[in-house]
Amino acid sequence: MHPFRTIAAAAAATVLLGTGTAGAMGLDFSWAGTGKCFDKKSPPFTVSGVPKGTKKLRFRMVDLDAPNYPHGGGTVGYSGKGSIPSGAFKYTGPCPPGGQHLYQWTVQALDESGKVIGTAKAKKKFPPK
Repeated sequence: MHPFRTIAAAAAATVLLGTGTAGAMGLDFSWAGTGKCFDKKSPPFTVSGVPKGTKKLRFRMVDLDAPNYPHGGGTVGYSGKGSIPSGAFKYTGPCPPGGQHLYQWTVQALDESGKVIGTAKAKKKFPPK
């Protein structure tokens, strides 16, 4: 495979976005444990580069192939750990009609006042192959 295509494929799985001077915040997730349509339990997440002063993480999912469908998301307290377990919040899980869809999760790091101090995004197809 051409090196550019390999880099582009990796970028489609995990996107890093920095919103501060300390570096990039990262997000990754797995569909592991999501076996049925519209599963209400959030998938497991891994966050990295979370800005100092983060008190909460706010997650939101969008189906990029059907962006008007309201999947929602949730907010969890942040204690400095990089792993957010499956089921940390309730949302409307994926159930794409007619095959795979590309889903994007966005996480925002919030400080004590609720101000966004970091953002990261990750994309993956569901159902996974």
